[in-house]
Amino acid sequence: MTLSLSAIFSIIVVLVMLAALMLELIEADVIVFGALGILLISGIITPKEALSGFANQGMLTVAILFIVAYAAQTAGFMQFFADRVMGNGKGGEGRSLLRMMLPVAGLSAFLNNTPIVAMFTPYLRDWSQRNGFAPSKFLIPLSYATIFGGVFTLIGTSTNLVVSGLYQQKYGQSIGMFELGIVGLPCGIAGMLYLYFIGRHLLPDNRTTSDTTDEGREYLLEVKVAPDADIIGKTVEAAGLRNLEQLFLVEIVRENEQIAPVKPQEHLCAGDCLIFTGKVEGITQLQKIAGLQPLHGHDLRQELQHNGEARLVEVVVSPSCPMLGKTIKEGNFRARYDAAVLAVHRHGERLKVKLGDLILKPGDTLLLLAGDDFIKRWNFSREFYLVSKATDLPRVNRKKAIISFCALLGMVLLSACGVLDIFEAAIIAMLVLLFTRCITTVEARRSIELNVLIVIASSFGISRALEKTGAAAWLADHIISSVQIWGALGVLAAICLMTTILTEVITNNAAAAVIFPIAMASAQQLHVDPKPFVVAIAISASASFATPIGYQTNMMVYGPGGYRARDFLKVGVPLNILYMLVSIALIPLFWKF
Repeated sequence: MTLSLSAIFSIIVVLVMLAALMLELIEADVIVFGALGILLISGIITPKEALSGFANQGMLTVAILFIVAYAAQTAGFMQFFADRVMGNGKGGEGRSLLRMMLPVAGLSAFLNNTPIVAMFTPYLRDWSQRNGFAPSKFLIPLSYATIFGGVFTLIGTSTNLVVSGLYQQKYGQSIGMFELGIVGLPCGIAGMLYLYFIGRHLLPDNRTTSDTTDEGREYLLEVKVAPDADIIGKTVEAAGLRNLEQLFLVEIVRENEQIAPVKPQEHLCAGDCLIFTGKVEGITQLQKIAGLQPLHGHDLRQELQHNGEARLVEVVVSPSCPMLGKTIKEGNFRARYDAAVLAVHRHGERLKVKLGDLILKPGDTLLLLAGDDFIKRWNFSREFYLVSKATDLPRVNRKKAIISFCALLGMVLLSACGVLDIFEAAIIAMLVLLFTRCITTVEARRSIELNVLIVIASSFGISRALEKTGAAAWLADHIISSVQIWGALGVLAAICLMTTILTEVITNNAAAAVIFPIAMASAQQLHVDPKPFVVAIAISASASFATPIGYQTNMMVYGPGGYRARDFLKVGVPLNILYMLVSIALIPLFWKF
């Protein structure tokens, strides 16, 4: 089979897009939309084909489900649920792990994974510390449990709806509400058993880790010596800054001079910028030393302490945060959020730049000095994921919780019983929530993750380009020829493997959209039913276990758990293999080729 110039060009565009996504050159939605734009301008696809994804039913369903999930989250019943899940830990680590994973996977089958992890992360950290467990033994399994539950139902994750939308666009058929669960549920059970018997023993125990080593979860902190500080003229050692617990003074910046390493005999001057690395506990102690001011937000600290509202809050920067790609100063963080950044942690990486010059990335953990109003305004924001346990989180609103639960249940039942398709049922659920004031129109708009929707919608046009130019058929022909001795089952295994590898390094939705036309072309050349390949893509595209960047919930627990990238590889790769084996074994039993 000979490739046309348009097919070669399409493949090049897609390869460049994949490379840019893997290297995280800029935000994923900009990269994918940019690839779509190039294919449109070059004439590979028409404007109608390029924009088809923006009107696709699957993409619009994802948008509406963001609103439904946000209403359930703000109603407070997930917090109520979290407080009753774990018990007192007397059953041991393994039993507590199962107590967490089973209900979390169940919730994830019907709600967005992100708010579930955001809600459970601070709770699990506090619960683990109270009961003598390492939080690192529970946070990766928390993320994995939401991934397990995501393939129990059609609405469990946006990727399922993307695959269903592509399938409906090409064949006029969609995936049933619980159809994926036929394979997804056994995969999830196998995954939980793996984590119970094997995986949890491979996870690090970070509660005993030294905080000054690379294994510790270090923050970067900058403070300034006040003009009237008592420590002016004293040596670093005499000022009590040499042997701080869980905190290390790495550098002093004095006007244009950088002093590093810092000697114990170094005298402190007014206006010195002191750069520390360490843990939250050490930073809290440093705040008690008179004469040291946070470099960013000193006025805010004085105001909050005067009002008695000062609190430390940990948040993880989400991929939707408008601060991405900017420094704290450039993004005007203090004015935008009415909070001061005290310290930053990045995935176990020892940060070597000044805090003010640090460009924020998704997954960065920020230690903020904020007032009570910050929690109320930003607790359910898409810009941050709250990871510190606040004492004044909103209580359960019984009325809203009941209405939200009934709306969600009604949506599932209407779709599962075939009365309405999921898009129509989701619209009804959204209208009920809006008319009953469970969620306001402002909150509804804010709940929609536009960057995710742009990736999804753009992926449809890119998928169409691969199909239209014959690039998908050419790739399918090479796949079939390389595994032809195993027939359709070999092709199914190849599709699972390609999707699994791709989803670990780029977004799940983009991976599904790129592989979909190749899988459909393979089914056409083999003259078999495409449904087994559709299911395989949906299951495999959600199996993001081996890297922290593969799925946003992995990134959310990355910093709070004090993990390294190798922790995900160590635990996730065997889980990826297990997931593939279970999928390849079960899919042909229920969907014949």
